[in-house]
Amino acid sequence: MRIPSQSVAENKAVAGCRTHALQTASAPSDVRVAIVVSRYNHAITYSLLCGAVETLNNAGVVSGRIEVAEVPGAFELPLAADALACSGRFAAVLCLGAVIRGETTHDQHINTAVANGIESVGRQYGIPVLFGLLTCDTLGQAEARAGGDVGNKGAECAEAAIAMINLLQDVSGQ
Repeated sequence: MRIPSQSVAENKAVAGCRTHALQTASAPSDVRVAIVVSRYNHAITYSLLCGAVETLNNAGVVSGRIEVAEVPGAFELPLAADALACSGRFAAVLCLGAVIRGETTHDQHINTAVANGIESVGRQYGIPVLFGLLTCDTLGQAEARAGGDVGNKGAECAEAAIAMINLLQDVSGQ
């Protein structure tokens, strides 16, 4: 469950601090964004992809400035993200996939490897590399998070990318 946040500036204790407020409404006009999407559990990941692209478009990132790279499964997300991030062409890389628990612990190993890999790529290249991997127990849980009752985690991933792009530009003074 997500708890609604309040702006840092609303707190009296930090009122005089220089604040880099969360900005998700619009992206800088010249940014390029890459999306790596897993083909495994395609019905789910396609919904995540559509949610991410729509959110980026609504924030001003035109489709011509978005590149989508398909990979076979979630395990391949970090390697593709690394290749895209090291190209220097993108302000952010979104990683979208869905791992649904089966009868073994295979999902735990995949999820851990993907999370560690994605985090490592972001720190190595100094750009937002976002974790849009659903890690669900059931197909129903995945459907609920790919445009169903719980929202669209692809769209949320895109919002986080926009916020981080804006933050990094603000911090660097661009």
